[in-house]
Parts: sequence; structure tokens; C-alpha cells
Amino acid sequence: MSKEFKFKLKVYYEDTDSGGVVYYANYLKFLERARTEALNSDGLSNQILLKKYQTLLIVKSCKIEYLMPAKLEDTLEIFSKIISRTRSSFLMEQIVKKNDQIITDAEVLIVTVNEKGKPIKIPDILEKFLN
Repeated sequence: MSKEFKFKLKVYYEDTDSGGVVYYANYLKFLERARTEALNSDGLSNQILLKKYQTLLIVKSCKIEYLMPAKLEDTLEIFSKIISRTRSSFLMEQIVKKNDQIITDAEVLIVTVNEKGKPIKIPDILEKFLN
């Protein structure tokens, strides 16, 4: 996935705190949805990776910076791209925009592991996606 993937979502009441502002932890859910949809757009899924390739994608770390708030009923766009990778992991940059303005910036380190949680080589099918 050397190209950038764009995912749109609308902020619902359940995503916000009592002031109508997106609760900070919900951005992690938004980023996860964008990563999942990026996989799906290429014909992959977490279930396919697990069942056919015995591979799980695990978030090892996440560095996130909140620049501006999103609010109830805002439409957000999440841009995701791979910025580096190793034999068993890849680093993804994910930017959340509202009205073309960056409101959240994140770097998420994803590790490929087997069902026992041990790091494994990125399977070829996922390598194609990452390129």
C-alpha cells in the first residue's frame, strides 16, 4: 500500500463526550476502521489473513497527536499510508482531516504475529498490499 488510502466517516452521538466533542480514545477506533477498510479495498481481511495465512495484525504502539477537536455530526477523512516496514512489521501514518484541515496525526506500528502471538514474517499476500 505505497499509495494513500482514504476513508470517510461521520461522527455520531456515541462517539462524543457530554460536550459533543469526540472522546479522545474513539480516534483509535476510527484509525482501526480505516486500516480495516484499506485491507478490504485490496480484497484482504483480518479473517482471511488468520484463516489462510495464520497471521494476525497486532498494534504494537501508537503515537497520536490531537491538534483540533472533531464534533458531533462532523464528516472526517482518514488518510492512511505505509511509511516504513521490516521483515515482520510496518509503520503506518494515519492523518484525520476535517474540512481539509489536519486535526489528528498518528503513527501506528503493526506487527504480524502467529496465533500464539509470536512475530512472523509478513506473508507474501500482505507484502503485495504493502507495496
